[in-house]
Amino acid sequence: MAKNFAKLIVGLGNIGPQYTYTRHNIGFMAIDALAKEYNVKFDIKKKKSALGVAKIGDKKVALLKPQTYMNISGEPVLYTASFLKIPPEDIIVVCDDVTLPVGKIRIRKEGSSGGHNGLKSVSYYLKTDLFPRIRIGIGEPPEYVPLENWVLSNITLKEYQILSKTLKVFKKVIEVILFEGIDSAMNKFNGLEPEDYEDILESSDLFSFNLED
Repeated sequence: MAKNFAKLIVGLGNIGPQYTYTRHNIGFMAIDALAKEYNVKFDIKKKKSALGVAKIGDKKVALLKPQTYMNISGEPVLYTASFLKIPPEDIIVVCDDVTLPVGKIRIRKEGSSGGHNGLKSVSYYLKTDLFPRIRIGIGEPPEYVPLENWVLSNITLKEYQILSKTLKVFKKVIEVILFEGIDSAMNKFNGLEPEDYEDILESSDLFSFNLED
């Protein structure tokens, strides 16, 4: 079990059915989309973790949804990374970002938490912020809505229509990271806006690999 994993991909969110469709849980939604694509079951129960294993091409990847609240997500991330012997540079953390337009993807090799409590917790437990992260925009709240209320509110139908395309592109992002590297993924996706995603999903020219080879 604890051998030959290319990456540990972590989606951040809050546990409990009341949070399932909230903006703050876009990290969980992204991991679930990846799990559905690759027929992954989260049937490995470790410390405060729901863990599954995906085979993407010839790469073995661990998918993790911490079974804690957002602000203590780092504990199961550290436990799982230690158990699987995965270094921080091979841990990809996926989370929401209120500073990005709804559905926009931004990939970074490393960086600060930007005020995100889940990222802050992961950095604290790993004792480094030198791990890749993929932020997915949920938009800024209206002036009259407190930030906490905004992130813990359910996404709207209009947002869902945008985010459903984003989650399909997210799967392509992970494939590019695995087979071309994170620099290639940053170059290909960071400059795109959500309205570009339909064209990206229909194009094969963007990718230099074939998972069926």
